Amino acid sequence: MRKLLFVLLLAAGLGVASAKPKLLVTIVLDQFRSDYLTRYRGDYHAGFDTLLTKGAVFTNAQYEHFPTVTAAGHSTILTGATPAVSGIIGNEWFERQSGRKVTSVFDPLTSLLGGPLGAPGASPRRLLVDTVGDELKMAASGQTVGVPKVIGISLKDRAAILPSGHMADAAYWFDTTSGRFVSSNYYFADLPDWVKEFDSGKPADQYAGNTWLNHTMTTDLKKLYADLDASPFGNELVEAMAERALISEQLGEREGVTDLLTVSFSANDYVGHQMGPDSEEVHEMCVRTDRLLARLLRAVDTAAGEGNALVVLTADHGVAPVPEVNQARRMPGGRIDAGAVAKAVEAALARKYGEGAWVQSDTESGLYFDQELIARHNLDRADVERTAEAAAITVAHVFRVYTREQLLTGAVARDQVSQRVMNGYNQERGADLLVLLEPYWISTKSATAHLTPFSYDAHVPLIFLGADIKAGRYDQRVAMNDVAPTLATILEVETPAGSVGRVLSEMFAQ
Repeated sequence: MRKLLFVLLLAAGLGVASAKPKLLVTIVLDQFRSDYLTRYRGDYHAGFDTLLTKGAVFTNAQYEHFPTVTAAGHSTILTGATPAVSGIIGNEWFERQSGRKVTSVFDPLTSLLGGPLGAPGASPRRLLVDTVGDELKMAASGQTVGVPKVIGISLKDRAAILPSGHMADAAYWFDTTSGRFVSSNYYFADLPDWVKEFDSGKPADQYAGNTWLNHTMTTDLKKLYADLDASPFGNELVEAMAERALISEQLGEREGVTDLLTVSFSANDYVGHQMGPDSEEVHEMCVRTDRLLARLLRAVDTAAGEGNALVVLTADHGVAPVPEVNQARRMPGGRIDAGAVAKAVEAALARKYGEGAWVQSDTESGLYFDQELIARHNLDRADVERTAEAAAITVAHVFRVYTREQLLTGAVARDQVSQRVMNGYNQERGADLLVLLEPYWISTKSATAHLTPFSYDAHVPLIFLGADIKAGRYDQRVAMNDVAPTLATILEVETPAGSVGRVLSEMFAQ
């Protein structure tokens, strides 16, 4: 009785409604800058309009880690953890134990279901912490009302797998070889019948020859499947799959149970990389996403009943302007050779310590040095790192360089940039040298990229929509790590183990 009274008092104090939502839907827009909401506000008359007028809009939500990439962002939202704790330090990194690059969801122990026979699968096993979905599952252990269902859907495997967590019932992503939604035998021995039925309808084929703006999709189906991700039709596929999941899995239909659906729209990212944030194509993608969100929100209301769902919309990262566009408007920025830093470091190490392949791997997560080579030369690891640091900082337009030793001991500048780098550094998986370029400088040969701790990459939308959410604009600075503990509080489950955020109680209806 005392425990029940405490829970009721806590709920009253925080403004949490006694009736938990029957369905939680997290929507992630891959590569969607926060300013897209304001820049194109006049063109939004559907989903974005509903979210912006009826939701709690946090205008200054930021990722507090580096690098700002898809896997790191998606792993943060529902864990509340930084990459330093979650272990998801990038889309890929060099794995010292196996001597090869691995992706954030690479799992050689699994196989693909629904795609090419013998193709490797994927899983959340590299995620070192749990998610809100995992906590929902664990909290239901032994209960009679039913176990929540947790499902993730995206074009990308990592975007479907990482938010949904270890105990998810399923994660589905689009296979560009077969043109089907696939999964992994990590979740089940065979695809559910409804997924097979959905795939058998060949939903991707309908876009052959379709046009958007001045882009016409090919009629060559093999090429079409590969091209869909960089078009609005890729998002349409994901939304259709999400609607089918809502119906087939009967999500949000049970009293006393909160199901979780995570949906990530990846096409915005592919288009943004190719065209840049100031392009007509990105503008068009935003407007089409507005209409697509309206369809999804209607489907959510139909599944759970109006007012019974909690929706969270955000993005996994932003993006830098195309350097040539910035230069034309007399802004800083430009391009450097992708291998320039690694070459400078390799040359410096060879001069000081002798010839050898000192740089074992050059990844988005940094430079990894050959530790066996260092040991054979009886060298001090920290001394090698300092030599590399001195070489890297001489490369034009390098802003800062961090060594492994500096990050592990905290011997870095005490500012936001360094804190974000430290938040993204995992002791076991992290590189030996991390290099940041000056703001607006990138190392891709064309179009644009994202990676940095600067605001254009870290500042993203964050909107909550639900019956017990106080609509309005909230301008205070919040971290994306705050989403998970906030949801855990609303759902009355344990906060995920790696969470470092706070509860956004200011939006709770009193």
